[in-house]
Amino acid sequence: MNRQVLLSIALLNHYCVFGQVSYSIPEEMSRGSLVGNIAQDLGLDMRRLVSGKAKIYTRNSGEYVELNREKGFLLVKERIDRESLCPETVLCALDVQIVLENPMEFYSVTIQIADINDNAPTFEKSEMKFKISESAITGAKFVLQRAMDLDEGINDVKNYELKPTDHFALKLNHDANGYKNVEMVLQKPLDREKHERISLVLTAVDGGEPVMSGTMLIFITVLDANDNAPVFTQPTYKAVVTENSPLGTVIATVSASDADQGSNGKITYSITNTFDNVRKVFEVNYENGEVILIGDIDFEKYRHFQINILASDDGGLTDSCKLIVDVQDVNDNKPEIIIMSKSTVVSEDAKFNTVVTMINIEDLDSEEKGNVKCFIGENLPFILKQSTSNFYSLVTDSELDRETASHYNITVTCSDEGVPSLSSSVTLTLQISDVNDNAPVFERSSYEAFIVENNTPGLSIFTVKARDADWNQNARVSYILEDSSVNGVPVSSYVSVSADSGVIHAVRSFDYEQIKDFHFRVKAQDGGSPPLSSNVTVKVLIQDQNDNPPQVLYPVQTGGSMVAEMVPRSADVGYLVTKVVAVDVDSGQNAWLSYKLQKATDRALFEVGLQNGEIRTIRGVTDKDAVKQRLAVIVEDNGQPSRSATVIVNVAVADSFPEVLSEFTDYTQDKEYNDNLTFYLVLALAVVSFLFITCLVVIISVKIYRWRQSRVLYHSNLPVIPYYPPRYSDTLGTGTLQHVYNYEVCRTNDSRKSDCKFGTVGSQNVLIIDPSSTGTMQRMQSEKNILDEPDSPLEQKPPNNDWRFTQGPRPGPSGPHMPYGTHIRWTPKSGTRATGGPEVAMGTGPWPQPPTEAEQLQALMAAANAVGEATATLGPGTMGLSTRYSPQFTLQHVPDYRQNVYIPGSTATLTSNPQQQQATAQQAAQQALPPPQQQQQVQSEPPKAAQTPASKKKSTKKEKK
Repeated sequence: MNRQVLLSIALLNHYCVFGQVSYSIPEEMSRGSLVGNIAQDLGLDMRRLVSGKAKIYTRNSGEYVELNREKGFLLVKERIDRESLCPETVLCALDVQIVLENPMEFYSVTIQIADINDNAPTFEKSEMKFKISESAITGAKFVLQRAMDLDEGINDVKNYELKPTDHFALKLNHDANGYKNVEMVLQKPLDREKHERISLVLTAVDGGEPVMSGTMLIFITVLDANDNAPVFTQPTYKAVVTENSPLGTVIATVSASDADQGSNGKITYSITNTFDNVRKVFEVNYENGEVILIGDIDFEKYRHFQINILASDDGGLTDSCKLIVDVQDVNDNKPEIIIMSKSTVVSEDAKFNTVVTMINIEDLDSEEKGNVKCFIGENLPFILKQSTSNFYSLVTDSELDRETASHYNITVTCSDEGVPSLSSSVTLTLQISDVNDNAPVFERSSYEAFIVENNTPGLSIFTVKARDADWNQNARVSYILEDSSVNGVPVSSYVSVSADSGVIHAVRSFDYEQIKDFHFRVKAQDGGSPPLSSNVTVKVLIQDQNDNPPQVLYPVQTGGSMVAEMVPRSADVGYLVTKVVAVDVDSGQNAWLSYKLQKATDRALFEVGLQNGEIRTIRGVTDKDAVKQRLAVIVEDNGQPSRSATVIVNVAVADSFPEVLSEFTDYTQDKEYNDNLTFYLVLALAVVSFLFITCLVVIISVKIYRWRQSRVLYHSNLPVIPYYPPRYSDTLGTGTLQHVYNYEVCRTNDSRKSDCKFGTVGSQNVLIIDPSSTGTMQRMQSEKNILDEPDSPLEQKPPNNDWRFTQGPRPGPSGPHMPYGTHIRWTPKSGTRATGGPEVAMGTGPWPQPPTEAEQLQALMAAANAVGEATATLGPGTMGLSTRYSPQFTLQHVPDYRQNVYIPGSTATLTSNPQQQQATAQQAAQQALPPPQQQQQVQSEPPKAAQTPASKKKSTKKEKK
């Protein structure tokens, strides 16, 4: 493959590079064939092709070639047929542009398409028929149809051959355009009698390799003599037609004449062009020779036409001429604007002469009609630079400011120099990207805010607002309180600023009397990188509030001594007794004071000046006026609401000091006595009220407790046996009740069952009560209440004679508290207690020894005696607890255990009669003692825990359920 390369590169400016390279390739190359190494020929790095997004731009041609960026090769993309691509021109070339970005560059590439012999010569008609008179003279010429070969150069038609050659020979004539006109020349006279019909074969041969040819048949009919052929008035005609002329326009008229007469002299005209589109655009009137326009004429496609016209008579004689038609151009094409590459966004800090868009202009008209000038609107920071004849670059010409104009609609208008001038335009939309070049600006140069004193901390005082002309993140403003101090205290302890909204909040409550105003600075900072900021001074003014009452400076109020103003009895009306002087630390109208007389011993004697506080007499003093005059003056300010202060002014109406002293001697003592009496009365009232409420609560609590106790005893059929082991006794106690009582409740199952079930200890508590009013209650464990069992009986059943203890529970003291055990101790204030260790102290220690029958009987009798002694010693109703409780706490709150001791399996009851206790106790002990084998198991069981009032409440709730 023969490939030629022509390379030329020109550097136009810093931003647009133009180069040109030419290649020559044959047509019909296969797809993917190499056209040329464009990177090497243009001197470009292959990485530049990739980074610059190199692409091929074609204006009118199809996509016949493609660019391989990775290798820098220009390849054939589609099969190229020169005859289809360039049907009217001998030289065929493809013009493409290669455009690169960042920076923008473009190169022109011209690809010459070389012809190959791929088309055989062809005739428009496969046969021709002639009628030739036998009188035709030797040398008569007959025009034959010329063969058409789409190839060019040596591949075009080279020669013609005619067979057989008995009567005719071929003659080739070259016209001014280089075309070969084929004529058949009669060499030997015809004889119709010998050969009425003659058949010939015309062969057209081209000069390519391999040689290709085409044939046409010629049929000749020999006629009688017609010895004169038509003759045109001139061999060549010329005409001019304007493009876009209307159809039916007569272009020219050709004329031929024939000397023969009759039918042999009748001439007909026809167009013989077969190679071009002449027959589609023109036609000739076969009778008069007028050439008429039948198709559209476009100067940009065809600039001239050559029309071959044939004149023939009926005898078959012909003559030919040619008509040259020149097409005249008119300005009928607007400039075409093609955007080769453009940027839609440009930064506002772009430098001068930054290329924004590259434009290609094309006008198909000729001469001055094709000269195009382009321009853009005024007052734009852009200019249009012409790089070559048809290429323009839109570049920046001045600084860009997004805050002034965030985008531009740039209209590019291109007009030619035709008459009338035609123009076209295109609008480019260009967005200006933001750069953080504007600092936040406050709405004011300084701010003043007012806040009333005694404000709530966190109260919003004022809002500062700053705006940033930038966009998005660059315009996001944050507010910062700058570090400073007010009277040596950081300003951050006075106010705070919201970073997002700029709202200023008070951090503390302000006092106008301490600080009246203060200054600080707030900085507004945007979110750009780097951030820009500005600051503003804010002055906060504290507004006064009437929060201070007037203060009396004179007369001075002293607690221990009394000062009296002396008025002589000879004082006239308007006599100045004294002046009340007061001040108010508030300001403004809150400090305007007024004086009024609130109380007076004799209101008809004195008056107080409203504004000055002067106390004057309003009448003359008489002997009947009392010596001691007591005036109460109230001083009020003008605030809303107003505040006031009262001052007592003692006035002595007398002429001498002895008289005054005699009247005011006991004044102080009486005053002190009255003050003390009031205090004691109030204190006594409070104590009596407290005692009354306390007694009322205690009485109600005891009533509720006894009611619950009676309810439990009413529903229970369990016996109660008081018992306390020797190690649990209070040996050193000096209280009224000297022993620790342990109560356990055991209950039987339903009467329908013969066996016995014992409730387990729900909780273990120790309640220690001493005269010092200190109580301790510790919960050690909590178990399931036996009352939750579904078969727990709530109704009292008669004693069962066969009642026995099982192996599990230990017999011991019982009480009215159904599933709990309770230990109660009364300890005197100075008493001590002998214990056997922590377990014994808590009431949870093991039994020391299993009780014998004698010990159990002794315990039973001792319990009864103790109750009797306690009852006799306490006396009626006090129980010896008067130092601890109020008198309302009587013996009725303590259950009489002498009336509540039952013997299991027996109906005997222990009473308070001493004579009956011994007999009853012996019978109860025999029935209460378990068998010996059960005593072994009882020995290892710990005593039950004490029951607290809280556990009693829980038990009561469960009983209700």
